[in-house]
Amino acid sequence: MIRALWSAASGMNAQQLNVDVISNNLANVNTTAFKRDRAEFQDLIYQTLQTEDVNGGQGKPVNMQVGVGVRPSAIVKDFSEGSLQETDNPLDVALDGEGFFAVLGPDGNTYYTRDGSFKLSVDQNTATLTTADGYPVLDDGGNPITFDSTQKDISISPLGVISVKNPDGTQQDVATLGIYNFQNPDGLLDKGDNLYEATAASGSPGTRDDFQGRMGNVRQGFLETSNVQVVNEMVNMIAAQRAYELNSKAIQAADDMLSIANNLRR
Repeated sequence: MIRALWSAASGMNAQQLNVDVISNNLANVNTTAFKRDRAEFQDLIYQTLQTEDVNGGQGKPVNMQVGVGVRPSAIVKDFSEGSLQETDNPLDVALDGEGFFAVLGPDGNTYYTRDGSFKLSVDQNTATLTTADGYPVLDDGGNPITFDSTQKDISISPLGVISVKNPDGTQQDVATLGIYNFQNPDGLLDKGDNLYEATAASGSPGTRDDFQGRMGNVRQGFLETSNVQVVNEMVNMIAAQRAYELNSKAIQAADDMLSIANNLRR
């Protein structure tokens, strides 16, 4: 009965984490390029109550074992692509396929994002392409993308080449968006603000040449929506809530059994 209490308690803790993950997914249903999380679980170690011996034809070839609960094993990021929503804003870009934009974080490190809701930060005569939070967007050489503030009509090709119109009406290519991919995107570290950091688990960032056929094209005037499916998340929420409730009933049942055992009279 004590074992049942611990097993059910671990089940309640696991489902609480599951609800936390699902709630965060639902909270970010309208966050640009948000990627949903999924909690994964593993059973805990088993206690062997009796080991069967089949030597000489004696016994049964099945051990008597009982589990002691469940534990969270991972929270996995689902990097499947969200829908593309047309905005007609020339500074909004989306990746139609795999890949990440590179941005310069406030600490000087390079981070990666799928959020292409870019802005222009103008300082005197220089315009810098930034994220909505003001982080500079990097080109394919790792440098912030800047151009003269007198240049207008930004155009971005499917391969990420940025061109602008000079005051005399001529077009000029000023930079190419830095677009990268990873062998294991699940290994990226989520830093919040739609930013990810490369880790040893994700592998080093690679360019379009390194990922032939696995890099998306740039769609100007579009934004990627969250890949959260509200109906699926609500179904998962109900299932987690029911599992939590059943584990609480298991604790109540074990407690009732302990109470009966304690009240037995000789």
